[in-house]
Amino acid sequence: MKRIVVVGGSIAAVTAAQSLRTEGYDGQVTVLSQEPHPPYSRVPLSKGVLAGRESVESALLPPPGEDIEFRTGARAVQLDVRGRAVTLTDGTQVPYDGLVVATGARARRLTGGGDLVVRTLDDASALASRLADARSAIVLGGGFLGMEIATTCRALGLEVTVIDLVPPLLRLLGPWLAGLAVAATRDHGIRVRVEPDGVDVLGEHRVRCGESVVEADVIVCAVGDVPNTGWLKDSGLTLDAGGGLVADTCCRVAPGVVAAGDVVSRQGRRTPHWTNAVEQGRAAAASMLHGESARPYRPDPYFWTEQSGLDIKISGELPLTGPPEVLAGSVDDRSALLRWRHDGGTATAVAVNHRLPVIKLKGLGAGAPIPAPARTTTHM
Repeated sequence: MKRIVVVGGSIAAVTAAQSLRTEGYDGQVTVLSQEPHPPYSRVPLSKGVLAGRESVESALLPPPGEDIEFRTGARAVQLDVRGRAVTLTDGTQVPYDGLVVATGARARRLTGGGDLVVRTLDDASALASRLADARSAIVLGGGFLGMEIATTCRALGLEVTVIDLVPPLLRLLGPWLAGLAVAATRDHGIRVRVEPDGVDVLGEHRVRCGESVVEADVIVCAVGDVPNTGWLKDSGLTLDAGGGLVADTCCRVAPGVVAAGDVVSRQGRRTPHWTNAVEQGRAAAASMLHGESARPYRPDPYFWTEQSGLDIKISGELPLTGPPEVLAGSVDDRSALLRWRHDGGTATAVAVNHRLPVIKLKGLGAGAPIPAPARTTTHM
């Protein structure tokens, strides 16, 4: 192959491009990113960047390398699989011999285009400027992102209310761990409202919840994401019911086409998180170059979040049922190493404000023995 084109500018796209080089590909690699910025990490956007503790530059990733062409402001609008070409907004056609689809997802919005969200660097910068003059905030959505945004708003001194259809984090974490997180949220002075019938956004500052109306200086929408697959509509590639791009166990989509990151649907579901994006980027590159001899992508379910004084790291499948084993520390002190065992012999390990190397946490999730406490040596 003379030229491989990667569509997307996120961590999945950059990882795939760099992995092509690592795997020995010496042809042309072109990355097409619709954003005006060089590649960056989304992880600090809802935390340090939004709070103003970290600069925008701190979110930037290392440059992809001089042997990789990275085009900003290059938005793909159409794919011709037969002709092997990507069409951009200005009508330019970019030919390829191999294609990596890593266009990620965009924030789901409740009112069309005017919602304040945190998905891109520009989103975080725009919201940060609004928060600077605000005294109160409503966060719609109680997932990881919504709770991190709520925590940041509260740290800035705002009165904060989180509104969701179910208790925050319940669908992600399960009742026990979600309950722990919600208790910490309330202890931090963040109000939580559960509205099973949903809400109506009445304007820039007002939300209707049932018979009542809640007001705030800022309303932030954090109700999930939508895969960026509109440009694939007439390509003939298979999309699932939610719009995700269907890929096989080796990240293959069609002959000469692989995919990675938040855009990908495997076995009927997307797994939009950082670790998945990185691992799929590597697997997609290997699959592109090595075909049938490439190893299948093996999911690495590792997640983390920082919210309301809790640093939570999770290795294993979610959600979790029932109470956990307490392997170390104390739940009452909100500093503990926990483990849930599942049917079939698998497990999920969770560290809550508990220092443990990620590799050891993943080992616990895979069933490794509990690490022994550090031993103290006494010199006579």
